[in-house]
Amino acid sequence: MFAAGQNLRALRERLGLTMRDVEGASARIAQRHSNEEFLIGPSRLSDIETKGIIPSIYRIYTLSVIYRRDLYEILGWYGIDMGESTSDLASSFPTKSHRMEALQHGGTVQMPIRMDPSFDTRYTSNIGRMIEQWGPVPLAYLSQFVNHNFSYGYIGSEDFTMYPILPPGTFIQVDETRNKVVDGVWRSEYERPIYFVETRDGYTCCWCAAKRDNLILQPHPLSPVSVRVLRHPQEAEIIGQVVGIALRLGEWHAIETLSNTKERAALT
Repeated sequence: MFAAGQNLRALRERLGLTMRDVEGASARIAQRHSNEEFLIGPSRLSDIETKGIIPSIYRIYTLSVIYRRDLYEILGWYGIDMGESTSDLASSFPTKSHRMEALQHGGTVQMPIRMDPSFDTRYTSNIGRMIEQWGPVPLAYLSQFVNHNFSYGYIGSEDFTMYPILPPGTFIQVDETRNKVVDGVWRSEYERPIYFVETRDGYTCCWCAAKRDNLILQPHPLSPVSVRVLRHPQEAEIIGQVVGIALRLGEWHAIETLSNTKERAALT
């Protein structure tokens, strides 16, 4: 942590700021937010720069503003790499389906930057072997691909509504412009639109049918979940249509709930 403090000191001196200058600027920030936690006195700043004291989240924000540096960069000096947040998502398996907000921000993303010249998109291949080099790509460069109509969701570990098409643990991409039920004759279950729906109990993915003021939430035939009929939009609202998925095969497993454990114990 001493290196982080040295970096902060170098920034301050490069900008020609004294510790009193930082104190005065932080006082104005604290006054503006009506929160004394943003204030950084000279003695505290000295401890941060020379003794490896880790500043609070409020003071890290204050320093990033005063020193004109990105907040994520300063967090990185203290060992918090926000670019790793997507990898760390696998450490938690929420039981309920939900919107994904953790992927909305970040500085860079690791992407293939050079492919094997023999790579041919016409044939099935091992993409991992076709990538010659990975590298960090600033997300600003990907802005041309941004579509603000898309949001993202995660199928909870106890949500079997669209199993086996969308097993628990699936990440989904949702087109929010397609938030109306489409009627039609589908040649297969893969053609029928799947919708991301918000209910009073949370989120879920399912097939939908509209009947007057009701929305019929239709699970997959192999799912243990029952059909639900909810009032629209009071009890259920379509966020959008699922247009993309990402899932790992063979890695998820059913989580035995406490109630199921008690029921099985009673039967034995």
